[in-house]
Amino acid sequence: MKALAVFPEKEELRVIGDHSMPELTSPHDVKVRMLEVGVCATDREICSFEYGAPPQGFDHLVLGHEGLGEVVEVGSAVSTLQPKDLVVPMVRRPCNDPECYSCREDRSDFCYNGNFVERGIKECHGFMTDYVVDHEKFLCKVPPELRDVAVLIEPLTVAEKALEQIWQVQQRLPWTNPEAPNEQGQHRAVVLGAGPVGIMGAMAFKVAGFDTYVFSRSPAPNPKANLIESFGVPYISCKTTSVEEMARQVGRIDVVYEAIGVADISFKVLDHLAHNGIFVFTGIPGYDPPIELDAAKLMRNIVLKNQAVIGTVNASRKTFQDAIRDLGTFMEQWPEAVRAIISGRYAVEDANELLMGKATGIKNVISLTGKPAEA
Repeated sequence: MKALAVFPEKEELRVIGDHSMPELTSPHDVKVRMLEVGVCATDREICSFEYGAPPQGFDHLVLGHEGLGEVVEVGSAVSTLQPKDLVVPMVRRPCNDPECYSCREDRSDFCYNGNFVERGIKECHGFMTDYVVDHEKFLCKVPPELRDVAVLIEPLTVAEKALEQIWQVQQRLPWTNPEAPNEQGQHRAVVLGAGPVGIMGAMAFKVAGFDTYVFSRSPAPNPKANLIESFGVPYISCKTTSVEEMARQVGRIDVVYEAIGVADISFKVLDHLAHNGIFVFTGIPGYDPPIELDAAKLMRNIVLKNQAVIGTVNASRKTFQDAIRDLGTFMEQWPEAVRAIISGRYAVEDANELLMGKATGIKNVISLTGKPAEA
């Protein structure tokens, strides 16, 4: 088969034509024809050889972790999927440690020891190839009506897991009006960043009832700002508005959803988090120079204001299912905005420029079928 692979030792990225065709080896296995794979910052960082580990016995790693495929064959014990079903595969696979209770409970997103593997990232081939085989429980069925945007489900899971943890953590206090628990706008959220994770995070927070704002770098007007404001979320640029001015403009900030991967602006905004607020980090900064930080003030705020700061990475099956549900809601409310997140679809032969050239657009997608997806 054809596959897009990175060779870390050679610092090389290329299409290979002799990747082995996978076969079913378990009654719970499912064979999937890959249709599309999204390109993200993680893929670009792997192609910059910052990290990324091939499976044992291989000198290369097949890329791709934001996949969409079609089932072509199922094992004898598979009960939830059948041929022609559309599926999105999960990314992380559990470790083998019997004392890692998270992995044993199918919550490898909370693996205790870091010995998990991740498809297309760490010690397991990814989805930028013609066919893959995976266990039924790692494949999430997608409604046919989401075909043209389903490749966005994996990045949307970042926001879904953040929201899941926010609601769990905030059970520590009376956080909603008991007389109107579902009232819209009770809580105010600031999303940092206007990439795919930030844009879809803004959609998810708005659907969840938050009064939502996006604070990002590029001055408005720009295509991302226009897209965000098209679904009713104000866009504020840190190039034209200081953090202090943004905080005054927004008012009480109950939640910060960080999707920018920049430490300096993130910690400046953390300084303005409200009493009982929660700050969720999702970005992974590069190896930038250290920043100056008033650690004593930060510590006082967290303690005296009862704040919570958490990090989140990867996603569970429930989070993928939440993303499928919410993507359907987004498409009902803002179909043009959702489709606009996908900047372009490209053949696998164009991947070198997408992965190693200058970053462009919002979300670029590799089409494994050789043609754009149909709605």
